[in-house]
Amino acid sequence: MRRTVCASNSNPTGKVRGLSIPCVSDADLVARARAGDSAAFGELVDRHRTAVFRAALAALGSHADADDAAQEAFVTAYQRLDTFRGDASFKTWLLTIAWHQAINRRRSLARWWTRTVTMTPADDAANRPWFEPVSDSATPEQTAATRQLRQALVVEIRSLPVKLRDALLLAQSGEYTYSEMGAILKAPAGTIKWRVSEARRAIKARLQRRGFVDVG
Repeated sequence: MRRTVCASNSNPTGKVRGLSIPCVSDADLVARARAGDSAAFGELVDRHRTAVFRAALAALGSHADADDAAQEAFVTAYQRLDTFRGDASFKTWLLTIAWHQAINRRRSLARWWTRTVTMTPADDAANRPWFEPVSDSATPEQTAATRQLRQALVVEIRSLPVKLRDALLLAQSGEYTYSEMGAILKAPAGTIKWRVSEARRAIKARLQRRGFVDVG
């Protein structure tokens, strides 16, 4: 990983005087956190908070559960800092922990799907479905049609095989590259790309059979 250095803050002894944390790479922050620098780990949390939350949200479908899983992921990552070897980026390593924490919280599919079906508008927006939301100027008929489409979409996502479903939910968050998703789900990036494409193809076909002919 490329090292980010603020030359004016370094000295020949190797010690750092007044180093501005935003100038430091993740790898350097990890090293400082291992040495007991809580501010360094706090910066890592700030840098990756959104990505970790969205990974948890993709797995759980609930903002409250995602918040809890994200907090657990950061605690676990701090406790396991000594196991980070740099084979992948710190972000990828952290997202893998977050995903596992979220999956561990997803103890029962029935509980998860109940929360997904009753998703709030905020949760729905956070999951970024690939069709456009209803505009403020939509007619009551258009609003009702879009609500029916969303309900049907939730049902069809639920019916997907778990590997297709999890890849799709991660992709919908818009936060991760295929390589990062592959690391999280322990599959090659090309496989993840196929799973996302296949999930979307399957859902589109099923929705069209339900009569939603204009699904993109």
